Amino acid sequence: MAFETAPVNGKAPTSRSLILVTPDGERTMNTFLGISTELDHGEVRADLIAQSSIVYLEGYLFDRPDAKAAFRQAAAVAKKAGRRVALTLSDGFCVDRHRSEFLALIRDDVDILFANASEITSLYETADFDAAARRAATDTSLAVLTRSEKGSLILAGGQAVTVPVEPVARVVDTTGAGDLYAAGFLYGLTAGLPLEKAGRLGSLAAAEIISHVGARPEARLDALARSRGLL
Repeated sequence: MAFETAPVNGKAPTSRSLILVTPDGERTMNTFLGISTELDHGEVRADLIAQSSIVYLEGYLFDRPDAKAAFRQAAAVAKKAGRRVALTLSDGFCVDRHRSEFLALIRDDVDILFANASEITSLYETADFDAAARRAATDTSLAVLTRSEKGSLILAGGQAVTVPVEPVARVVDTTGAGDLYAAGFLYGLTAGLPLEKAGRLGSLAAAEIISHVGARPEARLDALARSRGLL
């Protein structure tokens, strides 16, 4: 992994987030996006996208017009290079603000959609998860929908794969669970694993992160995956 963006002077500071975690493991985030919101279409690295199997777009950054242009540019570069585009909806409030534009982006450019239950039902303006899932399956070729303790549902090519959660002794902090699920799933997908195994890798990574405070793994995820026979 490399981060090659040069530091800047005289602009907005680095993003940060104050996260409050309640005894049941749920978290409330007070996030300052900082300079992240200044991402624009001039900062898209076409060479890196062309070298990657999948470009992963984070819905949190979709607010500003320049950022939306950067999303569309990144998707166009990926398509031209024969790469896939993944989008995570990130937050139900973000979906509420940009529903029509998200739907257009998903239908036109997104190959892999990640969303939790509240985000996908918000996207399709329904309280019925199953109805929202059916619509997602028609709008993108691969929808990966997480449902907390109910596990996840993966929809692709008329196939529906249900993946159970990985058990944990106690849910300590759910911060980062969605990100780690996506990381595990995309690793499995790019490694050519079946959807069920990719989903189990996502569940395993999410289970590790919710078992302690903080959004970085404290255990070797590859070792955990091998211990479960997933790698």
